[in-house]
This record gives sequence, structure tokens and C-alpha cells, in this order.
Amino acid sequence: MPWTIEFDRRALRDLQQLDHSVQRRILDYLEQRVAPAASPRDFGEALTSTFAGLWRYRVGDYRVICRLEDARLVVLVVRIGHRRDVYER
Repeated sequence: MPWTIEFDRRALRDLQQLDHSVQRRILDYLEQRVAPAASPRDFGEALTSTFAGLWRYRVGDYRVICRLEDARLVVLVVRIGHRRDVYER
């Protein structure tokens, strides 16, 4: 059963600040690999510490931080950014 991809306001802002080719690459990854998957956990990695409960997807040098909502089958994107600074709050 396919998952729905939703974006938090901050994630949309993060995405809009990126180069258009990077935006397209991230959106393609989410739409073509994560959304149709039976379990989006197969492509990501669970985060720990202050980010416990969130999942990370690697798209080149960029990271997509998400919350997986199993009851609604939704991948909620909460942050997008370069790997060097996406984990800073």
C-alpha cells in the first residue's frame, strides 16, 4: 500500500532554498522509492538521541528527516538540508 509524502512548513522552506536540480532529486527519491514502498523503513535509518522517533533518508550529500505515521501511512518530512548542518537545531 503506498505511503503519502507530506511536508512540514519548515521542510518546504528548506526545500525551496536548494538548487532546483537538488530539489528534483530529493522529490524524485521520495516519490519513486519511499512512497510506493511497503515499508519506508527499508530505505532509511532511525535516528537517536535528540532526534529519537525520526527517520533519515540520504540523497547524495543531503538528508531528509522524516516522521513516519503508520496509522495514516504518511511520511511527514520535517527537515531537509546538507549533511553538515541538517542536524543542528
